[in-house]
Amino acid sequence: MGGNEPEDQEASGALAALTTLLRETHLAPPDLLPSAVQDAARYLGAQTTVYLADYSQSVLVPMPVGPETAPVLPIDSTLAGRAYRMLTVQSAEAAEEPHLWMPIIDGVERLGVLKLVVRDPADLTDPAFQKRCWWFTHYLGHMISIVDAFGDAVDKVRRQRPRSVSAELIWQLLPPLTAGTDKVLVSGKLEPSSTVGGDVFDYALSDDTARFAILDATGHDLRSGLAAATALAAYRNSRRQGRGLFDQTEAIHRAVRDEFAGRMYASGIVGQLDLRSGLLQYLSAGHPPPLLLRGGKVVKTLSGGHRPLLGLDTGSVEIAEESLEPGDVIALYTDGVTEARDPEQQFFGIDRLVDFLEREAAQGTPLPETVRRVCRRIMEYQNGVLQDDATVLLLHWTTTGQELLDPTI
Repeated sequence: MGGNEPEDQEASGALAALTTLLRETHLAPPDLLPSAVQDAARYLGAQTTVYLADYSQSVLVPMPVGPETAPVLPIDSTLAGRAYRMLTVQSAEAAEEPHLWMPIIDGVERLGVLKLVVRDPADLTDPAFQKRCWWFTHYLGHMISIVDAFGDAVDKVRRQRPRSVSAELIWQLLPPLTAGTDKVLVSGKLEPSSTVGGDVFDYALSDDTARFAILDATGHDLRSGLAAATALAAYRNSRRQGRGLFDQTEAIHRAVRDEFAGRMYASGIVGQLDLRSGLLQYLSAGHPPPLLLRGGKVVKTLSGGHRPLLGLDTGSVEIAEESLEPGDVIALYTDGVTEARDPEQQFFGIDRLVDFLEREAAQGTPLPETVRRVCRRIMEYQNGVLQDDATVLLLHWTTTGQELLDPTI
């Protein structure tokens, strides 16, 4: 029994940290979460600071504990940012404050990073200690998502810019930006995050099917947001009743037509992927055609399944089909991506998008990081001010890509 004592102590320390976090967050408001994390982390022998990514995914913002506030950290140029971007544990052996940066995820969605300051620098390279910290941080990710649902403290940290009413509406409708199963990954993002008007996306994953939609209502204001919300609600309602692609698309069309009486329309793609056979089926309503990436290269533009804009009556529609191979990625986007303009009024264009996607694939960039970088590049191309919403949604049929979303310990 004596030989198992160190291992038992390690396990009890990790268990004590988890149970303390569970106990102290029970019936606690969201703004007390950082204090609960600090109390629980003492059983790991560490002091903590919780950092959350802002909605544009450009900075990491500390959740406050008391009057003192840690600095905001850029995601693209710091060690903490690297932990977030690449989902890898980072260590800093500073003499005054040796610490780890541990990615915070809920499922496979990145939320931020946890800074753990240790007493003994040897802990930084101890695999057992890192594993205990990972258990704790992964559980923390679930807790952040839970408490975010009934308070504003998490949102207040992440919201670094004032948000328009239309963007407020759209953000409440979005699913998690990244999700996955053992067969498929999906990740999306929209910009400008604080003023988005008419773009929205959705998905539903099961053991054998991935269903998805990307929608773009005309305009860039609150009316656009209302049209996008109507379209999304109609899509979800039809999908959840077990309707097929044609009926889902018709439900969206009728809702937009009947509610806005020809004053608003929406483009969109509605599709589903059979995760057993790789059969992709989709309908495109006046929307930019998706790209098919295979082996890291764009090999095809998926240009089938046409019907007019949603809200415009149409005749017969044929569902398009495409046979995918394991590892294929479907890239969906709205026209705000390719029509972003630089100061010389040159469009970003499809060629730049293809080149960017292929370059990130060649570097082995995780799916959500690819999406983040694409959207960041679009914003930079138009000097941070978009004339139209720009949305990217990637769907990856894979059983191996999940490894890149499991923090490396």
